[in-house]
Amino acid sequence: MRFLGRSLTGLFLLAATIGLLAMAANMISSAFKARADRDSAEPTASERVFSANVTTITAQTLTPVLTAYGELSSRRALDVRSLTGGTVTKIAQNFENGGVVREGDQLLRIDPTDFEFALELAQTDVAQAQAELRDARAALELARDDLDNATRQADLREAALTRQRDLVDRGVGTEAAVETAALAASAAQQAVLGKRQAVITGQARVSTADAGLRRSKIQLDEAQRRLDETSISAEIGGVLTDVAVLRGGVVTANEKLGRIIDPSALEVRFRVSAAQYARLLGADGTLSNTDVTIRLNAAGVDLTTTGRIDRESADVGEGLTGRLIFATLAPAPGMRPGDFVTVEVAEPALPGTVRLPASALNAENEVLVLGPEDRLSSAPVELLRRQGNDVIVRAAALEGREVVTERTPTLGTGIRIRPVRPGEAAAPEPKAEMIALDPDRVALLRDFVQSNTRMPVEARELILAQLDEGTLPADTLARLEQRMGN
Repeated sequence: MRFLGRSLTGLFLLAATIGLLAMAANMISSAFKARADRDSAEPTASERVFSANVTTITAQTLTPVLTAYGELSSRRALDVRSLTGGTVTKIAQNFENGGVVREGDQLLRIDPTDFEFALELAQTDVAQAQAELRDARAALELARDDLDNATRQADLREAALTRQRDLVDRGVGTEAAVETAALAASAAQQAVLGKRQAVITGQARVSTADAGLRRSKIQLDEAQRRLDETSISAEIGGVLTDVAVLRGGVVTANEKLGRIIDPSALEVRFRVSAAQYARLLGADGTLSNTDVTIRLNAAGVDLTTTGRIDRESADVGEGLTGRLIFATLAPAPGMRPGDFVTVEVAEPALPGTVRLPASALNAENEVLVLGPEDRLSSAPVELLRRQGNDVIVRAAALEGREVVTERTPTLGTGIRIRPVRPGEAAAPEPKAEMIALDPDRVALLRDFVQSNTRMPVEARELILAQLDEGTLPADTLARLEQRMGN
């Protein structure tokens, strides 16, 4: 009986063991099957909808602004140079870098001693030449008086000869008297010739004296000019720069002593491309005198003035491209020659155009257009100008339609968006559907979340906090149950 009881006990234990093993095998098989089904299941994610700013295409007439960069220079500038050499004996107090001078102000003086001596000698030579000219003219007057006297005597001798010949013809005179009268007349004529020669000599002496006087006056003027050149004055008003001379220094002729710049007569020179230059030409093919705006950003302070295009360079320049343009400036307080400025030139107006942010265009000059069901489609536009962060385009086919103003990598053809129009706030994201859980289900999910070591700590804490409230988002609950094999 004891053997039989032990045998039945052994058979029972064997059957129980086999049953438990079969149950375990079934559970493992079910787990593997659930895992395989979960891995092969198709995702059930919903379509994502992005928010995007849109604007309505409305054609209008826009005036593009050409932006270039240039350098200021003065239209009135003068080098201060010494016209003669010598020692600097006097310097004006404002003859220094930054000194303001007016036209006609004396800047410095070079030692004039030698030039004063030369001027006195030239004055003496002029006085001597004047005295010589007076003597020559007086001698000429005397020679002319002698000529007149000799001429009258010759006339008397000719009359006496004529009378003697008449007497001979009447038979009351002698041939000897006629010969004597003829010799006397001939001597008188010879005297007249001598007096004429004296007059010619006197005239030559007067001419020589007059030439000498003119030469002396020229030398006097030269001496006076060289003396005046020792005093250097400002020929224009302005501000001094590059001053390089001291009192007592020795300068040479034509040495540069400084430079005067008139800061009130400024111009800007800037270079544009050939295409930009062509847009500034008038109907007659010449550069139009367009108004310009000049801006100088000086340490956060924006200095602005206006101007007008005046002329253009005759050539492009070696190694350069485009065109060099000059524009005169209106009074510009705070601006100085040498400043680098921004030049804005208004181009001819463009009718039927639209201004859009540059981010609305892609590399193929296409924009995203809002279509039915708020889905996007691509449409081409004609790019006319780029204006900083904006573009000016012509899109007649899109008149009245809405386009995306800021393209992002997530936006493209066929994407559905939530349009955000000017003046509207972005539509709020839809809230996730929350599902209430019973306590047993909360406990089961809590155990799974706490035992899952691969889950990020932040995500685990968020889910546990939601489980404490007894609710979970529908998508989160679906993912957890899928991982649990339910």
